[in-house]
Amino acid sequence: MSIQEKYEKLKENLKALGSVAIAFSSGVDSTFLLRAAKDALGDKVVAVTASSCSFPERELKEAKDFCAENGIRHIICQSEELDIEGFRQNPVNRCYLCKHELFEKIWGIARENQMAAVAEGSNLDDNGDYRPGLTAVKELGVKSPLREVGFTKEEIREMSRELGLPTWNKQSFACLASRFVYGETIDEKKLGMVEQAEQLLLDSGFHQVRVRIHGMLARIEVLPEELPRLVQPKLREEIARRFKEFGFDYVTMDLMGYRTGSMNETL
Repeated sequence: MSIQEKYEKLKENLKALGSVAIAFSSGVDSTFLLRAAKDALGDKVVAVTASSCSFPERELKEAKDFCAENGIRHIICQSEELDIEGFRQNPVNRCYLCKHELFEKIWGIARENQMAAVAEGSNLDDNGDYRPGLTAVKELGVKSPLREVGFTKEEIREMSRELGLPTWNKQSFACLASRFVYGETIDEKKLGMVEQAEQLLLDSGFHQVRVRIHGMLARIEVLPEELPRLVQPKLREEIARRFKEFGFDYVTMDLMGYRTGSMNETL
C-alpha cells in the first residue's frame, strides 16, 4: 500500500468514528493525525492538549498556533503528573500511570463535547520500544489510527511534507519526565532545568536533542553527525556555563549520540 493509499485509508477509518477527540501534543505524529481527522470529519473534531510542568511552553504555544491557524477547536486541560500517586518516584511503569490519568481526562472532555471516540498518535515504530503507556491506551479503549493503518515515522514525515505541515521535519519529542533515570525522584525544579537545557541546545542550532538527568549531572544527546560541533571550544564552554547556571553540577556528552528510549537500555 502506498503512502497516499494509507492516508486515504486513515481518513476512512477516522470518518467511520463519526467524531473524535485527538490527544494533541503538537508533535510530528499527533499533528499529522489531527490534520487527517480534520480532513475526514471537518468540525466533528476537537484537539485536547494537556498542560503540565513536563510539557515545554514552546510545545504548548505551537499546539495553540496550529489549531488557531487551521480552525480546529482546541481544549487545554491541566494534567499535573506530579500529583499522580507514585509518579514522582519514577517507577518503570511511570508512563502507564501518566497515560491512564491523561486519557481518563480526555475521555471526560470527549463526552462533554459529544465526541464518540478518543484517538492518539502512536505509530508502527512505537511497537519496537518499551511503551507501557500503550497498555493504558488499550485498557481505556483509545484508538491508535496511525498504528492501525501501519504508518511508520518516516512515512508520517513524508506525508506531512506533502500536506505542507510545519512538523514534517520537526525533532521528535517525548515528555520531559522521560529524561530521568528510573527510580530517581522527579520534581518541578529538575524538570525546569531539563527544559531550559534542551531549549538552549535547540536555540544553538542542534536539531534533535535530549538532556538526560542523572542526579545533578546532565548527559547531552545530539545527532551523531552534530557531535563535532558540540565540542567546538567556544560553544562547548558556553553550553557548560549555561547548564551550570540552570543548576547542573556536571555537564557530559553521550558519545553514542541521540537515540530514542536510551533510559530503557538498563531495563
